[in-house]
Amino acid sequence: MSELLAERFQRTGHSVVLATQTGASSADTGDLRIVRRPNPRQLFELVQWADVVFHNNISLRFAWPQLFLSRPWVIAHHTWIPTRGLAGRLKRFVLRYAQNIAVSDAVARSLPMLCVVVPNPYADDRFVRLAGTLRDRELLFVGRLVSDKGVGVLIDALAALAERGQHACLTVIGDGPEEPALRQQAQALGVADQVDFAGRRTGDDLVWALNAHRVLVVPSMWEEPFGVVALEAIACGCVPLVARSGGLPDAVGACGRVVPKGDRQALATAMGMLLDQPTLLECHRAGAAAHLARHTRDRVARDYLKVLDDAHRAGTHHRSARAV
Repeated sequence: MSELLAERFQRTGHSVVLATQTGASSADTGDLRIVRRPNPRQLFELVQWADVVFHNNISLRFAWPQLFLSRPWVIAHHTWIPTRGLAGRLKRFVLRYAQNIAVSDAVARSLPMLCVVVPNPYADDRFVRLAGTLRDRELLFVGRLVSDKGVGVLIDALAALAERGQHACLTVIGDGPEEPALRQQAQALGVADQVDFAGRRTGDDLVWALNAHRVLVVPSMWEEPFGVVALEAIACGCVPLVARSGGLPDAVGACGRVVPKGDRQALATAMGMLLDQPTLLECHRAGAAAHLARHTRDRVARDYLKVLDDAHRAGTHHRSARAV
């Protein structure tokens, strides 16, 4: 996300320096200036140089120069800030001195001040409908195989659907420590022959999978700040069915269905409806273009630049008034 925004900012004529605590990378190419692990003097000089300071998630380690320089400051929130603990309380305190962006309404509601909501983008040049691909597969899950992602609930729902006489097939894309337990669960519930653990897929293989399936299921048990995989599915014509979890409903909009988190019966009912009613799938797909338009990388970058420009204008006005 940082690379995407920095590249788009430079493309519109702005000078950008990206400061990060991560080490050197083979991806350090192009015109973007990256300062890795800056020392205190370097960081102070960079903030002094900047017209606007942008934090892609709040970093207290990078925030201290603001005490001395008071540069216009914008913070984007991609995840939750704890309400307990010294670090969480301190982060929440300093947010009042910045303009704040949240990636979803859910994240915005969790913060102690008003935020501009700018949703996350997806790779709109990669995730598209593929001409000639036969959409002959039913259910798909994409993600890490950990308990927070709710695959266990999904397998329970698949078994509940089978008990009602509907035997759907599920492809599970991803890997993780829960895979052996999930395989055992599918075996115990009698649906092992309906579940294909396909391993990790990326790039063109993932795009093809999203084009080949009718429904993407995102049954997350934790509060997802957003849910880019739902956007990727929508762009590929695969209708998302998601848990009412954090920002997932924001990511889906009217292009998919939302069910209560952790409710296997509700999930089974929704899966059955979507698979049984092709016209319902088409209704959800109908609004895809309008929904995705807000999530293209160029649109998101423009929305970020608008907030940065507003912060700069407000900071300039404040300094002029103070000088007078």
